[in-house]
Amino acid sequence: MELSSLIACHECDLLQRRVPLAGGAVACCRCCHAVLYRDSPNGIDRTLAYTLGALFLFLIANLYPIVGLEVQGNRQVATLYGTVHALWNDGREEVASLVAFTTMVSPALEIILLAYLLIPLRFNRIAEGTIPVLRFLQTVKPWSMTEVFLLGVLVSLVKLEHLAHVETGIGLWAFAGLIPLLIAAAGAFSPDEIWNKVSRTS
Repeated sequence: MELSSLIACHECDLLQRRVPLAGGAVACCRCCHAVLYRDSPNGIDRTLAYTLGALFLFLIANLYPIVGLEVQGNRQVATLYGTVHALWNDGREEVASLVAFTTMVSPALEIILLAYLLIPLRFNRIAEGTIPVLRFLQTVKPWSMTEVFLLGVLVSLVKLEHLAHVETGIGLWAFAGLIPLLIAAAGAFSPDEIWNKVSRTS
């Protein structure tokens, strides 16, 4: 039996035999039911499209205001970077670092690494260092928590509504659009497909 016909579960390490899948089907581990691999028609093209869309919205979310507050005629706007900077200056370095990493650094790394892997694959080439980049991407992905940040902002807006006039900024809407794009990219992305391409070219 060829080693290429076997796959180890990333959750329980059970070694199993690959089986052909119908279009859009998913193979799960027989022991722990974790997803082993999936058949994603045009997976690379779809993931790349979602990734580039996410990159565009991520830039908007970081460059434009998230929320505006008007109290007694005084209006202030807050950007994501401005929020992190304010937390740091207030002596909350740990919170500022956590917000910066989970809402700025981690999503940026996920988007950039996906684009680095997928753009060459779109032209039937393999990016240099694909294997370590792919492993690092799997490590970084769980730390992207833009949805938690968005939920926290929405809760804060509700609580501030009776104290000030609150205006949602373009950045907040960009964050709202970024989340489904990242989820769609993760759903369409198939690391197994990249592993197969690397093994065929090596």
